[in-house]
Amino acid sequence: MNNSEKTGINKEKAKDEDISSEIMKRRWVPSSFRSIPWECFQFAGYEIKLRETTDCYGAYVWPSALVLCYYLEHSQKENHLIDKNVIEIGAGTGLVSIVAGLLGCHVIATDLPHLLGNLQYNISRNTKLRSKYQPQVRELRWGVDLESKFPRNACQYDYIMAADVVYSHPYLDELLMTFDHLCQDNTIILWTMRFRLDEDNDFVKKFQCIFDTEVIYDLPTLQIKLYKAKRKVLQTGKMI
Repeated sequence: MNNSEKTGINKEKAKDEDISSEIMKRRWVPSSFRSIPWECFQFAGYEIKLRETTDCYGAYVWPSALVLCYYLEHSQKENHLIDKNVIEIGAGTGLVSIVAGLLGCHVIATDLPHLLGNLQYNISRNTKLRSKYQPQVRELRWGVDLESKFPRNACQYDYIMAADVVYSHPYLDELLMTFDHLCQDNTIILWTMRFRLDEDNDFVKKFQCIFDTEVIYDLPTLQIKLYKAKRKVLQTGKMI
């Protein structure tokens, strides 16, 4: 390895460490609420306070959500977020949907039925009188009744957002089916993922068979990547 290659690697490492450190600084526990499961975050010029629990995977804010929020905040002009239609799958506590709403998007936050109460509470608490459009909360079971609940000809999204939806669970095929159903020709997918198991890489390979995928952030410090994807175009000019 020559000196220029070493210099390049050192610069990438320093960039990763700087971004990772900046992202994690956006999260803190308010000292006056130590006995209550609250966490605070700073994005889009607002303090965001979320109710969460460690008893349920979907009711806790994982670092991948912070990475996606950081990107949204730093790419507003590039992605022209104002007035865009956004759906978040696996919204959990709602942080990504809240930040997208604060940045001017029409947002639909989705998750499983048992998570919707807390999701609605967090979104209402942090977006009321702050967001241009009040985000909606809807049930979405991956791969189930997609056409009846989210018909392709009526539900067209500029962005699909997802944070840490790939982990050791038995619904990865249904998750891919959901991405495929919701993604129109011009839809952009923004998806953050923490790599844990070899199965995670298998999902990425299947995902890349359908979508052209670009890595926006690669943060080894956090073991997280941020992907930006669009539906693939065949040589005939038709979408997959």
